[in-house]
Parts: sequence; C-alpha cells; structure tokens
Amino acid sequence: MKGIVFTEFLDLVEEKFGLEMVDTIVSQSQLESGGVYTAIGTYSFSEMLQLLQNLSAHTTISINNLLLTYGEHFFSVIEKSYPDLLATYKDPIEMLSSIENHIHIEVKKIYPNSEIPKFIVERREKNSLIMLYKSSRAMHHFGLGLMNKTFEHFNATATIELQKVKEDGTEVRFFIQKN
Repeated sequence: MKGIVFTEFLDLVEEKFGLEMVDTIVSQSQLESGGVYTAIGTYSFSEMLQLLQNLSAHTTISINNLLLTYGEHFFSVIEKSYPDLLATYKDPIEMLSSIENHIHIEVKKIYPNSEIPKFIVERREKNSLIMLYKSSRAMHHFGLGLMNKTFEHFNATATIELQKVKEDGTEVRFFIQKN
C-alpha cells in the first residue's frame, strides 16, 4: 500500500483526535515500519489494518465509518494535487464511470507498483451507475467516501447503496443514483 495512504490517514487522525491518539495507535500496533511513513514509500496493508483497528477500539467508531470519513478526507488530497484531472470531467457519473479506464491509469503512472481496486461498470445511464468493486483489502467504505465527495465536488447529491457480493467485503456492488 502506498505511503501517501498512511501519511494522510495519520494526518486525519491527528486533525480529528489529536497527536496523542496518533502516538497511541502507532505504539499499540506491531508495525514493521515502526510507524514511520513517507508518501512515496510502500507498506504492508496489515499496518493500515492495525492502525484502523486500534483507532476503532479507542474511539468506538466502526472501521467502516472510519474508512468512510477517511475517503472523504482523501478526496481533498486529490482536489489539491490533481485539479487538472478533476477538471476533465463535467459530471460525477462521468467521473465515477471512468475510474478504471482513466483515473486508475493515471494513478499507475504516478505509483507504478500500487495495488488499486477494480471498479467494473455494470450499467451506466445519465443519472445512475452500477459498479462492482473488487479488492482483497475490502476498503469499500473508503471508496464510498470518495464517491460522496465526488458528488459534492460537482455540487450534486446522490443516493448510494452498497450490496456485498462477498460477505468479507472484497466484492461490493455500488448502486448510485444521482438526485
């Protein structure tokens, strides 16, 4: 997992819960990296999972809700770092339906060794989209947070429902209806 995912996560934890919480979750985790991350480094997903589990235990916020909040936070990183990429789209449905064929291709150019989830468009209409998410990391609520902010970016709203295709969350179908 790319380091930027870790550095931004710890920034969010500090912003929402304070530096002491960052120290607490890092010290309570068995981190191969020692909890020292660089944006361009690559780290084990198990480290993110430990940080999330420890944060959830200390805040009593579910891991899914933490991932949702983190996805929403991470969209601001995309807005700041890649405004030209976002500017190529005029509509949130258009943008979301191009994740696999455009956005992830651009991500691979920047982070060639990154393991990114697959988003398969199953049906696209003017104001609706059905997409299948596939990832061994089961971070679909992170994706949901990004989707929420995508609609906000375009001054739009949507109803987004999730259906687990696999109980472990490694395959999830998103039903997206623009309001």
